[in-house]
Amino acid sequence: MHWPRKLTVVRHGQSAGNVARDVAMQANVDRIDLSERDADVPLSDLGRDQAGALGRWYAGEAPHERPDVLLASPYRRACETADLFRQAGGCADNVPICFDERLREKEFGILDGLTSMGISSIEPQQAEFRRLLGKFYHRPPGGESWCDVILRLRSVMDTIALHHADRHVMIFTHQVVVLCLRYIIEGMTEAEILEVDREGDVANCAITEYAFDAEKGKDGGLLLGRYNVTAPVEQEDMPVTRAPDVIAGARG
Repeated sequence: MHWPRKLTVVRHGQSAGNVARDVAMQANVDRIDLSERDADVPLSDLGRDQAGALGRWYAGEAPHERPDVLLASPYRRACETADLFRQAGGCADNVPICFDERLREKEFGILDGLTSMGISSIEPQQAEFRRLLGKFYHRPPGGESWCDVILRLRSVMDTIALHHADRHVMIFTHQVVVLCLRYIIEGMTEAEILEVDREGDVANCAITEYAFDAEKGKDGGLLLGRYNVTAPVEQEDMPVTRAPDVIAGARG
């Protein structure tokens, strides 16, 4: 396996969906008030500022520390984060943003757009299934389990190893994807990754970073250097936001 020299995984900036979800939860209503598809939800104004802060933080790094490969979920909020990062000088202007549908948000199926209260009142059978199976294995009708997300991400890692060896690859994606990539790269168990999830949500524009270590395993591997780092946002005194991963409707 030929790994990149560095792999950085970034959750997108705060989205309009994150904001709408918080409003719905505070109001104790069943549904999040959004008119567009999940794929079309844009960044909030704060999310745009967070993405710019991330780019400016990397612009202050040495050129060899900046990414030279950008991969992004095709969902609008991830695309906008990648574009604003590049505009702010986080990488060279001529680095293309390569969209990969395998990096998209976990699909919630019939539970999409529902708050946790909405799941209990509208889809109580699914709420019970999820309680019994856990989020790792529960697949709502028309949606995905974490295992389904992991399956598509394994092929993403194969693609990265095949095409981007010895490069600095940066991925712009979603909360569940960040966690599932950790599960794959670090060889975690279900219990271990769910414990990471319980410890706290992945912040918007937070950095999770791996570096190639020739001493890891037989042929070397990726070693976690930092997880859920919010220094770029904090450096500019912006609010650090973390939309929790509820049963559905997290718009992560």
